[in-house]
Amino acid sequence: MNDLLIAKNLHKSFHNSGRRLYVIRGIDVSIKRGEVLFIVGPSGAGKSTLLHLLGGLDKPDTGEVILDSVDIYKLPDKKRSTLRNRNIGFVFQFYHLLPEFSALENVILPGLMGKGRNITKLKEKARDILSKLKLSNKLNNRPAELSGGEQQRVAIARGLINSPEILFCDEPTGNLDSKNGQAIYELILNLNKEEGITVLVVTHEKDFSDRANRCLGIKDGILTDYMV
Repeated sequence: MNDLLIAKNLHKSFHNSGRRLYVIRGIDVSIKRGEVLFIVGPSGAGKSTLLHLLGGLDKPDTGEVILDSVDIYKLPDKKRSTLRNRNIGFVFQFYHLLPEFSALENVILPGLMGKGRNITKLKEKARDILSKLKLSNKLNNRPAELSGGEQQRVAIARGLINSPEILFCDEPTGNLDSKNGQAIYELILNLNKEEGITVLVVTHEKDFSDRANRCLGIKDGILTDYMV
């Protein structure tokens, strides 16, 4: 497996009440194509900030992120947004589904960005993904009509609609009970096994990390080679 994503010397800080808070402190990390990588750490360790930097959602103070040979922070904002939309899928703890839209409509939204998209084909693809995620009978349901586990499966389908190279999961089971959480992790791991999609999971939960290709720890904004 060759490296799909490489990050070098990432630093990120924020101003808080007149003081600078250092969140990410010189992180180097690479993710191989087709790999499942877990980064595990406690609340406040910098997990979500790191994922946002790796995924092009927030700019580092210093350092670089290279995705498939492209240095994403050397791109203009518009081109970086396009790359993020086309090449990266995101799954978040709180789903971020639009309440006024159906499951099907939520899934196709990332596919509507850009010109020349065929909405009919996009809906066909969304139906196929939702069917594989056992949601074919929920296409027209709005988020309020879905359970937490169903909403997270819709969010995963949305993350897959543009056939991304890598799926970033930020505490994907943090808002679910243990049964639904286990089902979501099984789903994510099966997507890697069956579809070959590269997966990065940042989480405070260790339960499924032993099934990853690699697991790193994070504490105080620094990556470690052991579980924290």
